[in-house]
Formats: sequence, C-alpha cells, structure tokens
Amino acid sequence: MTQTVIAIDAMGGDHGPVVTVPAALIALKRHRGLQLILVGDEPALAAELARHGSTADERLRLHHASQVVGMDEKPSQALRGKKDSSMRVALDLVKAGQAQACISAGNTGALMATARFVLKTLNGIDRPAIISTLPTMRGHSHMLDLGANVDSPAEVLYQFALMGSVLSSAIDNIARPTVGLLNIGEEEMKGNEQVKAAAALLVTSGLNYVGFVEGDDIYKGTVDVVVADGFVGNVALKTSEGLAKMVSYYMRQEFKRNLFTRLAALVALPVLNAFKNRIDPRVYNGATLVGLRGIVIKSHGSADTFSFSNAIGVAVLEVKKNVPEMISEELGKLLEKRQAV
Repeated sequence: MTQTVIAIDAMGGDHGPVVTVPAALIALKRHRGLQLILVGDEPALAAELARHGSTADERLRLHHASQVVGMDEKPSQALRGKKDSSMRVALDLVKAGQAQACISAGNTGALMATARFVLKTLNGIDRPAIISTLPTMRGHSHMLDLGANVDSPAEVLYQFALMGSVLSSAIDNIARPTVGLLNIGEEEMKGNEQVKAAAALLVTSGLNYVGFVEGDDIYKGTVDVVVADGFVGNVALKTSEGLAKMVSYYMRQEFKRNLFTRLAALVALPVLNAFKNRIDPRVYNGATLVGLRGIVIKSHGSADTFSFSNAIGVAVLEVKKNVPEMISEELGKLLEKRQAV
C-alpha cells in the first residue's frame, strides 16, 4: 500500500497539542496507509501522546522544533525570525520530500508568507489563493480566494478560476466544473473593472464559465466554483459564519423560552441534529493554499479535535489526487493555447 506522509504544525492554532495530537490519533484510525509527523516541542508532544495512552511509532513520528509562531505575529517577523518554528519546519519537510503535505492551524498570514517562500508558486501562477469547501443546497461548492490577496487584478482572478476548477474536478470527480465570478449582479455591465476584465478572460478560457453569480448563489449551489477577490471572499465567508452563529443562537433561545418550547425541542431534536450536521463548519474545516508547489492545508485557528482531524482528511485526499501536479498540467495546456493564438 502506498504511504501518505503528512507533516503537522502541532503547536499552531489557539489550542496547540491539546487539539492536534488527539486529532492525529483519530486520523490514523480513519486512514489506512497514513503516516503523520508531529512537528513541535518534542517533550510537550510526547506528554500529550502519553495522556492519550499512546506513544510515537512508525506511523506517528515526532520532529522537534524549538519555536512557535504566534497567532498575532506579523508574517515578516515569522518568516525572518522563526526559522525553527513548528510551522516552518513542517513546510521544510514538504520541500525536502520527507512529507507530501503540511497542515497548520496557525497564523494565516505567516503560513501563506512562509509557504510561498519555502515551496514557491507553480509556474504561471502569480499569487497563491485560499480555497475552501462550503455547504450548499445542492451539496457543496468551492470558493476562492478567501483572504490571501486583498486586491487581485483580472489575470489573477483568471488564475484563481483555473485552480479552483482543477481542484473541484479532482476532489469531486467532475469532468467540467461550473465556474462563476462573484459580482453585485448577473448583468454584464455590473461590477468593477477587475471583475469585468476577468470575465472577458474567462469567456475564452476553455473553462466551464457560466458568468457572474451573486452572493446568494454561493449557498444555492448555483456553480461548483465561486471566484472572488480575497477581500470580497473573506468578507462573504465571515458574514456567513456570523449568520450561522446568529441563527443557532436564536434557535436555542426560542427553544428555551418555556416548557412547551422545551418539549418541542425534544421532539425536533433528530431534525435539529441532522440540520446541524449538514451545515457544521467543523465538517468542512481545511482550506487549501492553492497555487504552491506542494500541498498546504490551513485549519481554522480555533478548531477542535474533530475539526482538525477533518483538515487532515482534506490533505490525504489532495495527496492522493496529486492536486498541484494537476494544476501545473492544466496551466501548461492553457499557456500553449495562448501562445498558439
């Protein structure tokens, strides 16, 4: 059986080893042929493993790193001053070929800057992007960029569309995923100049581009891939997360209002649990830093054990699908097509 080796920044995120270590143990039970390298303070990691009745072995190795990147640390400081951080060492293992992917719940800016420095971008890609899976009324879709680039010109949006299409095709086994460009309306005359220029490029791209989509299309599942500037994409994502929390809060408040509503809650519990499972963001944890010469998965900083173990699952799937190689291959085809015109 082919082994999948993944390096984990075990010190990153809001909780560090308290979450990453038990999540790693869960992932090893779920995925046969998986090997994990926990990178961080070795004594602390060994102690956390012992707390769960486990030790390092051939499937779960410990790799010492003496530094940790803070969640509020500037990316430039992390890049220059934390060369032995758990984040940097995990990425170095990918570059050296000792691991096929890296996962971190740490500082997003620092992870993007360090990953771009260590792994470099694929030929033909100007900027990496953050892409994640979102639940929709039709199943799920993929959206990028979710915050890596706050101001993206048309050519970069075009590259985002290509990368999103390739990833969606690989992960979901869709031959030609539909791609939509997020805009303030579906009409051609609407939007800023970058969006209009990107649309012109996408029309002749060979991708299955269907045109502009609006914010409500994200969760309708109108398209398989939603493309946006990082500023817009991040605002849309955070707004969605806030709305989900508000709906959950008000539902709890209403069911607690009186004895009748409490009884109604007991009757509705199976439906409520099913609803929660369908939209639970923990199920969809694990955003990809797409466009790099290696697989890097960003977990939510506040991820719990269940959530982080799902991010490991995302990395396993992308390793099996060879996502960076697929993107590189499609880029090569498009570049040849452009040169022939």
